[in-house]
Amino acid sequence: MSCKNVCKLCNRLVISQAVAFTGGNLVITLPAGSYNNGEKYCIVVAQSIPEATTITAPVMIQIGTGTTLYPLENRCCAQVTACGVRTRTKYATRVATSATGGVFKMLGNPACSPSNNLTAINGTAPTTDTPVTQAVRKGAL
Repeated sequence: MSCKNVCKLCNRLVISQAVAFTGGNLVITLPAGSYNNGEKYCIVVAQSIPEATTITAPVMIQIGTGTTLYPLENRCCAQVTACGVRTRTKYATRVATSATGGVFKMLGNPACSPSNNLTAINGTAPTTDTPVTQAVRKGAL
């Protein structure tokens, strides 16, 4: 099957205008305009994520030059943090509005979003595997 040399992009494809780490948030700026309740928008994070960004920084969406920040949530309605997004990546989202604001909700389970969930819980404090304990578990030591 051949690829078309010229094709139209979806009018709901939104390419970010800026990405900044400010006020403890990773802020993705989208073009000015109206983002309708219940509509799907595919957001492309086009700019590099600043090196100073902490992995736990909440990801927020800014529209145009507005001052309101809208949270980016995952499919379970949890706040997405900086470790859950990548540059040059497209994210399918749906806008959900309320009487006082709104959110952008990610659709599906993006493969690039890491899971920091524990594999099990047993009532004791979680421990971090070191290369030595991993090798012992695998029988290498």
